[in-house]
Amino acid sequence: MAPGRRRLFRPHEYLVRPQDLIPSHANLSHLRGIINTFGAYQNFYQINIFRSHSPSAISWIGSVQGFLLLTISAFTGPVFDAGYNRTLLSLGSFLIVLGLMMTSLVKQYYQAFLAQGVCFGIGAGMIFVPSIAVVSTYFHSHRALAVGVTASGSSLGEHSTPSRLSNQLPDNYTGGVIYPTLFHSLQPRIGSGWATRTIGLMAFITLGFTNIVMRQRVLPATRRKLFDVSALREAPFILCTAGLFFGFLGLYIPFFYITPYARFKTGANATLAFYLVPILNAGSIFGRLVPNAMADHFGALNMLIPCTLVCVVLAFTWTAVHEVGGIVAFAILYGFFSGSFVSLPPSAILSLSNDLNKVGTHLGMSFSIAGIGILIGSPVGGALLNLDTGHFIRAQVFCAVVITISCACLVLARVTKFGCAIMIKV
Repeated sequence: MAPGRRRLFRPHEYLVRPQDLIPSHANLSHLRGIINTFGAYQNFYQINIFRSHSPSAISWIGSVQGFLLLTISAFTGPVFDAGYNRTLLSLGSFLIVLGLMMTSLVKQYYQAFLAQGVCFGIGAGMIFVPSIAVVSTYFHSHRALAVGVTASGSSLGEHSTPSRLSNQLPDNYTGGVIYPTLFHSLQPRIGSGWATRTIGLMAFITLGFTNIVMRQRVLPATRRKLFDVSALREAPFILCTAGLFFGFLGLYIPFFYITPYARFKTGANATLAFYLVPILNAGSIFGRLVPNAMADHFGALNMLIPCTLVCVVLAFTWTAVHEVGGIVAFAILYGFFSGSFVSLPPSAILSLSNDLNKVGTHLGMSFSIAGIGILIGSPVGGALLNLDTGHFIRAQVFCAVVITISCACLVLARVTKFGCAIMIKV
């Protein structure tokens, strides 16, 4: 343990107990899983409660969730460093469950925006940092892999269904996508209110377990600042942050619109088109494990750059996919390589930081900017396509171009920090 850091308790020196990893994995499965279930809610809102609102207006509820997940992290990071892990977990868990329960009662748009978008989003942001930070203190030689295992929890619950096509898909499907499957299966039988309460009850039980088990191992000797002005003078940090912003701006467009694309352009039946997103998420699970395991040997940034480059190639290739086999292959590959963009950035920012005592501050600052990309990316993509005519090319090109810019920024960040030497672990 580094000098000046206080140990809260001494775990086994050689064996990490499962409860040190499972709670964080479970937390992220709730955060990203429920957030990416919003596609199912958007379809329900569009055809039932909020018929007078446009799909774009309704989609902002889900975008705000993802935005707050990352942005709130900038403010909760210093609180976590001060030793208030238990406070963040308990308050964040309360807001998540409260947001879900209030969502089950919504009748008007502003109620859904406040409950599902703001309340849940703030709660998710409060437990995001502890879920990642606690795990990193238990692992040294395989830290990137541990973070990848934790991040893979979000893929187990992820799924999103474009609102205009969801009503064409079977309501009684089953599969490995927990929350959307649960909502779609229960909503026709017991109504959206009780379906949402069931999800809230699952969150209450699981988050209650993590509040009991998860413990903070060490505290920093000094409290870190919320904002570090000196980081704005570090070109590698600025370039990496820009890379994350542009990456998240386009990264999730295929996740939201691959299903209608498959229906319009490849002739895939409704069931197969629906399960393309679970296929993307299944690939993302391995994409958050394998590259992270390799990052422990080759460096996080060295793995993030080629994975992002492959995403660029795949995004441009997506425009030429017009067969069922091609779209399935695209889903598997894009899911795998895009997964690294979720799990590797924290370790990449760590490798670029000049002062390890300020890594938490830099992470919060970077993720706040990246969150803006998540906030506006999907609405922009939705505005560029037309689900009525099946015109997707503008959204596809936008996706490919912004990820290309992201890759270029990450390359420049590495070059400005370490030069053109290839065999350096960063």
